[in-house]
Amino acid sequence: MADGRRQSWIAELADRLTAASARVATVESCTGGGIAFALTGMSGSSNWFERGLVTYSNQAKSDLASVPMELIIAHGAVSEAVAAAMAVGGQARADAGYCMSVTGIAGPGGGSVGKPVGTVCFGWVGQRHVPQTDTALFDGDRDHVREQSIDFALRGLLDRWGFL
Repeated sequence: MADGRRQSWIAELADRLTAASARVATVESCTGGGIAFALTGMSGSSNWFERGLVTYSNQAKSDLASVPMELIIAHGAVSEAVAAAMAVGGQARADAGYCMSVTGIAGPGGGSVGKPVGTVCFGWVGQRHVPQTDTALFDGDRDHVREQSIDFALRGLLDRWGFL
């Protein structure tokens, strides 16, 4: 995604968060903190960005975002159920108005027939506390999958703003 487009999305998120007197948090797995890095690249982000959690392992998802291990076992770490739990747990842990989460298979290994490399699940939750999720299948190498995931998460929060 063009860097200019990402920057405009971040600026729009900043404006919305500021207008709502709200803060956002992230809970990230396959992006390894990339969403938080993108958000905090904007000057003044300390006014609306609360924190970012990198929960790469299943244990980290459980410990830091309160995702029940039973949920991970039942659905797999790369699932909408886990993405929703990550967002809800991150929002509660951060005491933030909004939270977005991402968990996926960036590759080059780790894929399966049911969940090939490039499968990424997302979660968003807002002040109404009803999580929304989505799954995308991205093409490309590891870096490309991660970059597309960052953009999808940011755009997803904007697209769902009125429903969260």
